[in-house]
Amino acid sequence: MAYLGYSYYTEQFGAAPDYAGEGSGQVEVEIPKGALGNEIANILKKKGVVKSIDAFVSAQNSNPRGKTIQAGVYLLKEEMSADSAVKLMLDPRSQNALVIPEGTRNVTVYAMIDKRLGLAKGSTAEVAETNAESLGLPEWAEDNPEVKDPLEGFLYPAAYPVSKGSKPEDALRRMVSRANEEYQKAEVEEKATELGLKNPWELITVASLVQVEGKYKHDFDKVARVVYNRLEPGNTETVGRLEFDSTVNYIKGQSTLDLGPVDELRKIADPYNTYKIQGLPAGPISNPGADALHSSMNPTPGPWYYFVSVTEDKTVFAVTNDEHERNRQKYEDEKAKQ
Repeated sequence: MAYLGYSYYTEQFGAAPDYAGEGSGQVEVEIPKGALGNEIANILKKKGVVKSIDAFVSAQNSNPRGKTIQAGVYLLKEEMSADSAVKLMLDPRSQNALVIPEGTRNVTVYAMIDKRLGLAKGSTAEVAETNAESLGLPEWAEDNPEVKDPLEGFLYPAAYPVSKGSKPEDALRRMVSRANEEYQKAEVEEKATELGLKNPWELITVASLVQVEGKYKHDFDKVARVVYNRLEPGNTETVGRLEFDSTVNYIKGQSTLDLGPVDELRKIADPYNTYKIQGLPAGPISNPGADALHSSMNPTPGPWYYFVSVTEDKTVFAVTNDEHERNRQKYEDEKAKQ
């Protein structure tokens, strides 16, 4: 149908508007699962990659059969000819994008860069540790000896061109630069002050917690409110402690739901252990995305202090510990059914 529509267009009006050449600059484009020719073309047109939907559909239909554009993140250019865009998206060798998912810890990012560049395990982590201060962190990034990794929270989740032969510091610097750009755009310095936080560093730390604890985007606003409610020193529910499993998992370099008794968790002496300390951990525990950051700056008003995911896509929130325990029992019952 799409190609017939294009044929009719060309018969009536001539060739569809199209750019010439391979374009310039860089544009990150995400193609969702199930997107078809017209949908893909519309996404590219809105991003400024191609000039018209019809030109792209024609170019796509002119390519060899059996080759289809897959869902994923692509690094393209501005104002490309439709044919150039199609060829670039169909050639996996031309796509050097390293995709950092939201909520990824730095240790994972470092391993991804090592693998992409064919470096020995730990190479990028060593570069990050040695060169952290020269990679473009903002002035407000804390120089705190308790921080485990000063780059945590600054390797912004996105797609990056990381080609073999390049240096790991180039990739890290590009990620930090993107974080600076996004944080500046979000006005984190002003927002941190409005929220009563000491500095933007604390806001990024909150966003990193929301990203990992929230699990689903539709829960981020409420999870952010839980964080701020628990940070209130006068709260009698958690006495200023966050008590988030994610911070213990970060300390141990793991990801598990079974952390053991709370009494044992409180014995872990670490500035990131929110079962022991009051307030925020020493620094971010992940690289938050735009949604988690937005929710951290705009938490939903509410009285909640607790939350638990009772099903794969449902999180319930509670005001009191008794209510929370009932919700936890529902979670245990759901697990028993599996």
